[in-house]
Amino acid sequence: MAKKNELDPETEALIAWCTEVEGFLVAGGATIAQAQDHIEEQIEWFTDLFFDGLSPEEAAKEALA
Repeated sequence: MAKKNELDPETEALIAWCTEVEGFLVAGGATIAQAQDHIEEQIEWFTDLFFDGLSPEEAAKEALA
């Protein structure tokens, strides 16, 4: 039986993807805090981009546009 704090592979992949997006946002001029806040505030939008198959770099470009 899975432990309560274990994440399913899809959720783990989304978190890893968002972490990569954060790096591209920082490279685009955001601070780490700004990047994290933006991802948290727009998590539904970023989740849609993830499931639409955008790369982290493509998602960051969309966010910075």
